[in-house]
Amino acid sequence: MKNGGRFTYAHDQLKALAAQALAHARRLGASACECHVSEGNGLSVTVRKGAVDTIEHNRDKSIGVTVVLGERPAARQGHASTSDFSSAALAQSVEAALAIARHAAPDDCAGLPDAALLATHPGDLDLYHPWALGTEEAIEVARRCEAAAFALSPRIRNSEGASVSAQHAQFVFANSLGFMAGFPTSRHFLSLAVIAEDARGMQRDDWYSVARVPGELADAEALGRYAGERALARLGARRLATREAPVLFEAPQAAALLGTFVSAASGGNLYRKASFLSDSLGRNVFAPGITIEEHPHEPRGLASAPFDDEGVATRARTVVRNGVLEGYFLGSYAARKLGLQSTGSAGGNHNLTLVPNGPDFRGMLARLGRGLLVTELLGHGVNLVTGDYSRGAAGYWVEGGEIAYPVEEITIAGNLRDMFRGIDAAGSDLVVRGSRRCGSVLVQSMTIAGE
Repeated sequence: MKNGGRFTYAHDQLKALAAQALAHARRLGASACECHVSEGNGLSVTVRKGAVDTIEHNRDKSIGVTVVLGERPAARQGHASTSDFSSAALAQSVEAALAIARHAAPDDCAGLPDAALLATHPGDLDLYHPWALGTEEAIEVARRCEAAAFALSPRIRNSEGASVSAQHAQFVFANSLGFMAGFPTSRHFLSLAVIAEDARGMQRDDWYSVARVPGELADAEALGRYAGERALARLGARRLATREAPVLFEAPQAAALLGTFVSAASGGNLYRKASFLSDSLGRNVFAPGITIEEHPHEPRGLASAPFDDEGVATRARTVVRNGVLEGYFLGSYAARKLGLQSTGSAGGNHNLTLVPNGPDFRGMLARLGRGLLVTELLGHGVNLVTGDYSRGAAGYWVEGGEIAYPVEEITIAGNLRDMFRGIDAAGSDLVVRGSRRCGSVLVQSMTIAGE
């Protein structure tokens, strides 16, 4: 596989290392084993107030080995890893994993995934687009981004820095069931956080862009201006009196809310009974009209993958259909604990999309009418066991479908059961944040605690 000379090891060398680890484990008596071999490199630069703050060149590599002794229900499992690719270090890691397995408690759910679920013909999803970014060029991009924010207004007084990053990685995953595959990936990043100030105080805001392809990143000056505009718009923020009102989550904050759903619907929390969504398959969890889909095979997708961290084939699926929960997020271990089948979710979800059923952002403001627009969430006040939700927040009070004034130092609270079922609309103003894609989300009613 071509990698443009960016990696220390050829892809076939990673395969050979994985095969060597598997063979050694089997020679020493492992019933089953798997191995993950990876390397990565990149450049990250941060500029603050025009001066270079940090320059970081990273080059990493790792081999992780998991071995299984015995068969279910008495299987015992151990794991070890190393950053040394020598034959001696690889052998020591295998032996360490076996030593751990011998002392582990038997586990009736341990072991490799079911062979029938493994990916058989992993396709090329176009996930590798290297960026020949030099240090001086990176500094210049960051400076242009930050300068665009400062040029907006003398009220942009300070900066937390503009950052530019170009990252490249490749891996091979193999197991004793005969699976061996891997591919290179790229991920590039541009961000800025600035501080605006006037006689009433200071306000901070930020924005970022991330893409597999360098050319798909936001324009540096445009991103800088937008981050600056967001900070300026928050000047003069007020507190609100405590009330009940509809809440519109701006798209990035809606993506965080979607992430809370993923946590509640994920295997570890489910089999430990640490989620309010336990035993919820086939039930109305969201409002009618809300559909959530997973699209793991999108070319260039930030969370695209033909298989998960266990080699299980990923597939497009509908997780929530018209409010009804149709699927969880399960790896093999959690699936066995629950008496279900892996959903190809070991390592996380893949391009999870909240399908829009509402208008664009302006239309969502009009639909909100009078209420709170949340543009920042603070703290971690989410109880997945009960569904209780309480987060610090900042944003804007909206009157007549128009932003009236910025607000701060408030708390929004509710219960996730009620919030999900009370979603009035999912906007078409889609943004991608990590492995999730969604627009703004309007919740019919929440408690807003202020003065």
